[in-house]
Amino acid sequence: MGTGPDAASGPPSCPGPGRAGPLSPDAEELPPRLRPAPRGLRLPPAAAMPNSVLWAVDLFGRVYTLSTAGQYWELCKDSQLEFKRVSATTQCCWGIACDNQVYVYVCASDVPIRRREEAYENQIPSKDDPKELPDPFNDLSVGGWEITEEPVGRLSVWAVSLQGKVWYREDVSHSNPEGSSWSLLDTPGEVVQISCGPHDLLWATLWEGQALVREGINRSNPKGSSWSVVEPPGSENGVMHVSVGVNVVWAVTKDQKVWFRRGVNSHNPCGTSWIEMVGEMLMVNVGMNDQVWGIGCEDRAVYFRQGVTPSELSGKTWKAIVAARECDRSHSGSSSSLLSAGCFFGDEVRGSGESAPSDTDASSEVERPGPGQPLPAEPLDDSKNPTGSSASGPGAGRTAEDTTEDACPAEGSGAARPDTHPGPAPTPAELPWTNIDLKEPKKVPSHSAAGFPETTSLSSLGLLPLGLEEPYGVDDHPLWAWVSGGGCVVEACAMPRWFTVQAGLSPSVQTLSLSITPAQTAAWRKQIFQQLTERTKRELENFRHYEQAVEQSVWVKTGALQWWCDWKPHKWVDVRVALEQFTGHDGARDSILFIYYVVHEEKKYAHIFLNEVVALVPVLNETKHSFALYTPERTRQRWPVRLAAATEQDMNDWLALLSLSCCESRKVQGRPSPQAIWSITCKGDIFVSEPSPDLEAHEHPLPCDQMFWRQMGGHLRMVEANSQGVVWGIGYDHTAWVYTGGYGGGCFQGLASSTSNIYTQSDVKCVHIYENQRWNPVTGYTSRGLPTDRYMWSDASGLQECTKAGTKPPSLQWAWVSDWFVDFSVPGGTDQEGWQYASDFPASYHGSKTMKDFVRRRCWARKCKLVTSGPWLEVPPIALRDVSIIPESPDAERSGHSIALWAISDKGDVLCRLGVSALNPAGSSWLHVGTDQPFASISIGACYQVWAVARDGSAFYRGSVYPSQPAGDCWYHIPSPPRQRLKQVSVGQTSVYALDENGNLWYRQGITPSYPQGSSWEHVSNNVCRVSVGPLDQVWVIANKVQGSHSLSRGTVCHRTGVQPHEPKGHGWDYGIGGGWDHISVRANATRAPRSSSQEQEPSAPPEAHGPVCC
Repeated sequence: MGTGPDAASGPPSCPGPGRAGPLSPDAEELPPRLRPAPRGLRLPPAAAMPNSVLWAVDLFGRVYTLSTAGQYWELCKDSQLEFKRVSATTQCCWGIACDNQVYVYVCASDVPIRRREEAYENQIPSKDDPKELPDPFNDLSVGGWEITEEPVGRLSVWAVSLQGKVWYREDVSHSNPEGSSWSLLDTPGEVVQISCGPHDLLWATLWEGQALVREGINRSNPKGSSWSVVEPPGSENGVMHVSVGVNVVWAVTKDQKVWFRRGVNSHNPCGTSWIEMVGEMLMVNVGMNDQVWGIGCEDRAVYFRQGVTPSELSGKTWKAIVAARECDRSHSGSSSSLLSAGCFFGDEVRGSGESAPSDTDASSEVERPGPGQPLPAEPLDDSKNPTGSSASGPGAGRTAEDTTEDACPAEGSGAARPDTHPGPAPTPAELPWTNIDLKEPKKVPSHSAAGFPETTSLSSLGLLPLGLEEPYGVDDHPLWAWVSGGGCVVEACAMPRWFTVQAGLSPSVQTLSLSITPAQTAAWRKQIFQQLTERTKRELENFRHYEQAVEQSVWVKTGALQWWCDWKPHKWVDVRVALEQFTGHDGARDSILFIYYVVHEEKKYAHIFLNEVVALVPVLNETKHSFALYTPERTRQRWPVRLAAATEQDMNDWLALLSLSCCESRKVQGRPSPQAIWSITCKGDIFVSEPSPDLEAHEHPLPCDQMFWRQMGGHLRMVEANSQGVVWGIGYDHTAWVYTGGYGGGCFQGLASSTSNIYTQSDVKCVHIYENQRWNPVTGYTSRGLPTDRYMWSDASGLQECTKAGTKPPSLQWAWVSDWFVDFSVPGGTDQEGWQYASDFPASYHGSKTMKDFVRRRCWARKCKLVTSGPWLEVPPIALRDVSIIPESPDAERSGHSIALWAISDKGDVLCRLGVSALNPAGSSWLHVGTDQPFASISIGACYQVWAVARDGSAFYRGSVYPSQPAGDCWYHIPSPPRQRLKQVSVGQTSVYALDENGNLWYRQGITPSYPQGSSWEHVSNNVCRVSVGPLDQVWVIANKVQGSHSLSRGTVCHRTGVQPHEPKGHGWDYGIGGGWDHISVRANATRAPRSSSQEQEPSAPPEAHGPVCC
């Protein structure tokens, strides 16, 4: 291998960027960048750079600098590349671009810029070849400029390859800024990240979570002599990121906790112990004078550690940098365009090949998207960075959101829109960082937000994770991926002007668009009270001559909560809340919930009228005691108000109080009516809604988002009701429960609960995680995947890392009751060890290995138990999978027969319950109905027509079912829709609807009294999870994806509009509460809308249109 360096003198500052082609050795002019030296080292033109600047890389790979004397982030316009990370000193900055090449940015100096060309023979280097080319780099760090007696200008450059090897750049100095060659150092394990301090500290992180410390670094041996291993702070969460200074070591573990290493110095580079610090970060960086910088895991903002001094190296608090970008100085506002609400329903039939992969997560974390974002039909399985870096480690399992709110000129003004980003704007599919530093979520988050990251977000509500948005607009807070403070000096006596919003700017945090409009002054509050007072006076005008019996009073409850703020960046903020209740002269109560918060040292507040709240939903997970408030507007937006309490008891107190206040303002109290609509969330919480007569009106029906839902005590997976007040439920452990007629229980005590008919209830469910492996030709299946693979221990989607040690119960209300065990009952089958095989992630899995299978997975399950209370009694001893109660109209003739109830056991047996009545809702005994195969779903219609679905996806009709012959006589096989497997059926007065495994909703055509089996299936819609047909043939479903003006949600209650006798399929959808709903039952709602005179004059449809005649 031969080399031929040539040098030429050049100006200290060269013109603009660009890639040059090869030049001859005698070229007089220098190229703007050097050709690649070993491992792709490149050198841009020298440029003037302030002596003290902070370097940062945003999520889209753009490099910015922030001078201590300036106020704005300046884009490094010399770079035409997207970078993953940078490492800066006062005289230069090294970086790794997305093409895995190494670049160095050199300040203006008297050093001539030189170039080097190298040629290589076409041979594969042997393992013993000391000049073997390194693998693509994943991390690098620059330091060592203050090693004792080291010549001035000498630097130590360390790098880590994707294969976990550590490399050292030789001969880097002021006169030779690009160095000469790479040297490989042996390590005791695979390294994922490295950090070099100004002196002789060098730490690295291992794949397994331990830290490595290099010892013996000095002037004569800058590469050191040996490695020492330092254990992580805890056994469950290893070290993900580390950064060192002169006498400090900071680390971030896989749970985003920040740690400070005590006792570190040149004599003891390993230190003595770990100290946990306040805050959660994706990464930290130690700069000059041991100052510390970080990137927050929630908002991806750059933070500075205040109070770091030689006597207090750990500092005092984190403070966010709110400096704007230089390109934003001319912009002062932004306007948002909201997406029109709609549902991803369609008329096309979704085939089995188009369905979501079998390893999708139905309740994933979500963040609030910006307007105009393209929404994927299915969540993406983005590749992840195996190094566990700041943007792609466990803390980054969330969507890169809040990135676009463009400033739009007024309509018709003709004003030109400033082009903030030169060149064509990349589409989400073209964004270069997708496979490097971004990974699809949660929510949340918080999600977690998500996750909601604090992945609560709306993950707890089961919202759909959104895809990557386009780069943020001029008003948006930049989302950072990396920060380097090695060239930044911050003096305690002269802090930079980075921590206050500059005049003339209008960040999105200052232009709030709250549906709960925050008042700007205290005058708003007075105006609200004045309007309430005037309304009360008007209503009582006719009764002023009566003696006043009740004095007007005001009652206030205050407390401290956290609020998931509406502005960008979305995060949990500490707020004060106050619930003010007014009792008027007429005894009626009105309540307002105030939320007091601070934005940039300005006090503001928002308010919610509780008579506008349509649902209060607990959002429990392993990190937050939170709940969500929905109003009609928030329901349409798919963006509720989310509040979190410090303890479970505090959350329960607020939830019960607010729920009671909402019920009082709507005059809804006591047990639900027999015709109530029942629903269940993905968390097992039970809700009821009292139907309005206008809900099923043919003309001007009541919108679904106006329905008020109140929570009942207990915990169930599904519920079924009829208009006689008989309500049955089934838990996650297949236990059958019957409703006792009470209300409340659980967290609802006192006035929010009945004094009787409340009993202890328990439920057991399984938490599933997946062990993933990839085929290696040498070792076979191994837990070491490709850099683009999913986590080797993950959830079903592969987007979230889920290990046995790190997986917790669904919320703090649950407790483990078993150890982890292999689940052999997953769809697709398994081999004897529980493995499922596929060609790649994700794909269709099967239980036997073939020659084309290169990946496999195994499902692990663990049982957890919840104990609560509610108005439910257990119905022993048979465990049930499905249950159906005959829907009856209130005007139906009652012949004294018992209420028909059919069920499917957990083993697939068909059962008929005898002796069920309004006085004895539990019934007396089971009657077994014979079948030739196990069944999965069953439904009985108002005319005793019984339909069922077998586990193989075929449909059946039970003939000759009468009150006097409750079990019928035989089964008739009904062909399924073409190439579809049914999973659920629901029968109303005359209509029969079925749902297949791909989310397609089907209507059975041709049902008549003489031919009750019908003739054919007709497709109605797709993206449906659950269907319920009521006694008026009304159709309600749980939709898989519904678009709101601010977010996309899974699990939304939807109502089929336009259903009439001559049009039984209806013609559209109305969207209600969601997401995060799993089940709904409208089979008790027989409330008819008042018939208009025009309707009464309409001729009745022929009998065939109504189906079978009721018995």
